[in-house]
Order: sequence, then structure tokens, then C-alpha cells
Amino acid sequence: MNTALPPVAPEVLAEAVEQLTARLRKKLDAATAACADSAAPEADGSVGLRFGEDALVTLRPGPDGTVTRPEQATCTCLLAPRCLHRAAALGAAPLADAPPAGPELPEPDGDVGRAGPAAVAVPADAPGATSPTGPTPATDPTGLTGPTGPSLPAPPVGPPVPALSAAQLTAAAALWRAAAEALAAGVTAGGAVVQAELLRAAHTARLAALPRAEAAALRVVRGLRAARERRSGQRLGDLTAAFLDLLATAARLASGSADPALAGAARRAYAPGGSLQVYGLCREPVLSATGYGGVVTHLLAPDGTPYSVSDVRPGGLARARGAGTASVALGGGALDHAGLARGGLRIVGATVSPDGRLGAGRGVKATPLRGTPWTDGPAAALFARPAAEAVAESLATPDGSEPALLGCDVAVVAAAGDHLLVREVRPDAPLLRLRAAHPHPELAHTANLRRLAGYPGLLVRVVGRPDLDRAATLRPLAVGPVPGAPYTLRLPEEWLGRADLGYDRLQGVHFPPGTAEPVAQPVAAPGPDPLADSPLWRVRRLLETGVAGGRRALAESARGDADPAGRRMLCRAGFTAAADRAGALAAEADRRPRDVFGRLTDPSAEPYAWAWLAAATHLAAAEHLLVAASWGPGAAA
Repeated sequence: MNTALPPVAPEVLAEAVEQLTARLRKKLDAATAACADSAAPEADGSVGLRFGEDALVTLRPGPDGTVTRPEQATCTCLLAPRCLHRAAALGAAPLADAPPAGPELPEPDGDVGRAGPAAVAVPADAPGATSPTGPTPATDPTGLTGPTGPSLPAPPVGPPVPALSAAQLTAAAALWRAAAEALAAGVTAGGAVVQAELLRAAHTARLAALPRAEAAALRVVRGLRAARERRSGQRLGDLTAAFLDLLATAARLASGSADPALAGAARRAYAPGGSLQVYGLCREPVLSATGYGGVVTHLLAPDGTPYSVSDVRPGGLARARGAGTASVALGGGALDHAGLARGGLRIVGATVSPDGRLGAGRGVKATPLRGTPWTDGPAAALFARPAAEAVAESLATPDGSEPALLGCDVAVVAAAGDHLLVREVRPDAPLLRLRAAHPHPELAHTANLRRLAGYPGLLVRVVGRPDLDRAATLRPLAVGPVPGAPYTLRLPEEWLGRADLGYDRLQGVHFPPGTAEPVAQPVAAPGPDPLADSPLWRVRRLLETGVAGGRRALAESARGDADPAGRRMLCRAGFTAAADRAGALAAEADRRPRDVFGRLTDPSAEPYAWAWLAAATHLAAAEHLLVAASWGPGAAA
């Protein structure tokens, strides 16, 4: 990817690749790599890429800086526009975020709640049954309803859910087939042609008003690009999770039995919220891999209902750092985000999205209020129950939404690698791991955790978000002193008893002198990690092998190993369903039936995709159960 090139709309790239002949498609990856560094910006805002002496490709982005129409990419060769040069130039450019399509949902003017693209969490449930228009597995592919796997909760009884349209079912089925082919190809064979097929299916999904499915496909394409270019920071586990989300979403939509809410919304819908009083809890910097940056300020109503005000726009790190003190564009209020995090607002004519984001329409009026400390008001309820209860509630959320913030009082134990060990101040509480909410060195998270690690025995009140992919791990957003504790933080009065770890930097004056008094309970070393130390890593390795090398690599690794998925070890540990799913995946990857002439009799990649999806879905469910157990009493003592 060449960042000097303007972003290109997915459908423009997909159309350019589709117009190539089969002979030119074989040369596309090499041509794209060859032109990656040959961009030459022109004075009129266009960008030229030269291919030899006779071919010059010119990209002319629109007013928004994006190539959104085929005629904005031209080539001087005789084969244009069906030429290799044009497709290679478009493939070397960054992939643009697709604009919303279809009917727009009501949204207030000047919305401050619109955020950049965010990762969709891996759903814990499995795709539905079959449909004539969608993928058709022979048996239940998930393994979550059998006697050895955890059962899914029964769907709520209520009025019938409106069915998806025929166009949506067709688009979802096409996206499922494209995703299955991309999974079978893997990173090694997932070049420009495979990516273009996914982009074409994603564009069809957008036209059919399936924005969530489209977003999942774009994440997979970006992940394939990053992995093939070996960019720093790219993790194979992230691409594996993106494939799981795409396959599960497409399969459930194509089945015809999914809730239409799974389709998502092209724009965030806001509804009238009447008059509200909200009080600040903390600020959270936002920095995405797609170049978005900003801040989200978390708020609480007097009854404990969570709300938020976000200001996230393109700008990256500079935007994330500066937005923490930017003005809050909400009803003419005179507060910035730093003041709102420690203050409050009385809002008249509020507009609220389903996820609690506050909009800023013309009719919204806001008046600043005096803030409340964490010891009083709605924030006090966060610390009234054990953290394990809040985590169990987040894990039980069926829609895969972001886990809710929780609060707990902890005692600092010691630093351990890149995280901080603490113990919740409750009887039989396990050791918890505090990890930086965002590890970027220019943000204050990591530096503040290092400061806290230098004061073992310090009692700290923490507000954070549980990391549901790691055992007993909390991503702290803010800290404060524990009421009545002699050895705790000493923050300035103007901070109102809290420090936002992403923005406020803890200094030596904020810590008490001396050392902590001896505690009755000895500090124990962290016990075994139930997630990292379980044999489930063998299943994850098998899944990631399929993503990295495709179906062929998975089959070859299984063919050369007498027990490729560690079936015996999994069964001894009680993970019999995981062993069955992993074994079925290895067998399906190696199943390539041929006729007497050596031709494949079943070239479809869909059975393999079903086997991979079944193993990945079961693994996600098993890991969630282990994460929930790690927060229980004495889990890591």
C-alpha cells in the first residue's frame, strides 16, 4: 500500500480487477508490488504512476480526496480501461471507507457521536440453519448444542421478527461464498483477485443495506493486505477474528433466520431522550488503525444509566491527543472534554442512540453542572459489587457489544512484563492484570501504569473495561484514591478525585510518602493462566494456520502429524467437543475428492469454511467460559 496515493472506493477496485482477462489477473500481484513506490503527485491534485515509456496511470480524486468513480482512474495504454496498469495502480492505493448507502436513519445535525470504523466483536453464538439462498451444511456446524459443548440460550419469545428481503439474502449468500474462497486461499494466496471478489461482494452487501456485513468484509481485506505486506503491528490473531466475524455474520444473514438487527445500520439512529442529567466519569482516547482519532467521555445518569459523548474524526494520534481538551459541541455547552469528565450537564431536548451516545442537534440545550466524586452519586454504584459479577454480565451479552465499564478497589502487587498485577480488595479475590487501554507510547496509559507499579501495596480505585479475550485482565481508563485508605493516591482537588490514565500523567507528588503497612494476606505469585495454559492453544494454532497458509497449508500440517489438533491432550483436559471440531476441520481440509481424470468433483470451499467456522465458534465460546472462571473467587490465588 502506498500512502501517497489517494484512497480508492472498494467498488472501483473490484470493477477494475473484474475487467481483466485471466492471463492479466495472474500478473496483477506482481504489477501492484512493482508500482508501489512510483507515485508522482501533480500540481492539480492528481497522482501519476508510470509503467514503462508508453503507459501512464493518473488518479484524480474527488473533492473528498477519494477515487469514487471509474473515470477518475485513467491509463494511456491501448488496452485501457481494461488494462493491467490501471488495476495495479488502484490496488496499490489505500482502501477507502465506503459511504453509507440506502435510506438514512434520523441523526441530529452536528452529531458528536459519530465515530470512525470500529472493530466488531466476535459473536459468541453460531450461524443459523439453512436456506435455499444461503450456505447449507449437512449437519450442525457449531458443536455448541451437543452434549459436550455449552448450550446457547434459547431465543426470547416474542412477536415474529420481520424477514430480510430477497436482495439481502442474495447479497449475504454471495458474501458467504466470497469469504469461504478467501479463507481457503489464506494470506499466501489471498492476492488482489481474491480481495477484489470480497470487495465486489461487500459492495453488493452495501447496496442491499447490510452495512455490518460490508464492514466485516472490508476488515478482512485490510487484514489480508497488511499481512501480505508484513506491516508492523499486524497480528494473525486479529485477522483470524475478522474472518470469524465475517463468516458468522454472512452465514446467519444468508440463512434467513437471523434478526434483521444483525444487518446493522448505515448511520447511527438517534431518538428523543427528553431532559437528562449526566455526570462525568472519565475520558478515553480513541486511536484506530484506519487513521481515526479522538476522545470518548463516559457519563452516568443519576440512576446509573451510562451515556457517552464522542468526538472521533480522521486525524490519528494528533487528533486523539488534542481532543481530550477540545470543546464539547453539545447544545452550546461551555465545557471541554476534560471539564465534562469531572463535571456534569443538564440537557434539554436530548437525542440518544441505542448505545447511549448523545447527539448534538439544533434543538439540544445543555447547561453545565457541578461534578460529583466517585464516592457519591451514580459512580458509587460501580464499586458496590464484585468485579466478577460485572464481567459475567458482559460475557452474557448476546450481541457481542463492547463490555460495560466496571469499578473496583485494588492493591498494587507488582509489575509483570507489560502489565501490572493487582488484587481486588475483597476476600478470596484473584490477582488481576492491568493492561494499558492503548499501548501507544505517545499516550499516557503505559507511563502511568509504570508509575503505579513502583508503589507496591498502594490502594487504588480503578474504572476500566474488562478484556474478554484474556484471563482476569482489566483495561483501566481512570484511577482515584480509595476512601479512608492511608496509603493511596493524593490527587489535586481540581481533579475531583480521579485521573484519566490516557491524558493525566501521574507524578511523584500524587503518591504517598513511605511504604505500605504490612498486609495480613501474603502476596502470592500469579497462578496458572487458565486460558493461556489450556490445550485450546492447539485449536487456535490450527485455525491460524488455515488463515495464514490457506486450506492447503492446514491440510499439509495435519497430514504430517499423527495428532495434528492435539486430540488426546484436549480430551484428557475435558475439551472433547473442541477435539472433535478440530479433528473434523483437519479432515475436511484434506478432503479433495477427484474423478478418474484427476479433476476435483467438489471444488467448492464452503464445506471447509463451515468446518473452520464450527471450530472457531466453539473455541471462542470455550475461551469465554475460561475468562469468566478466571474472575471467580480464588481463581488465580
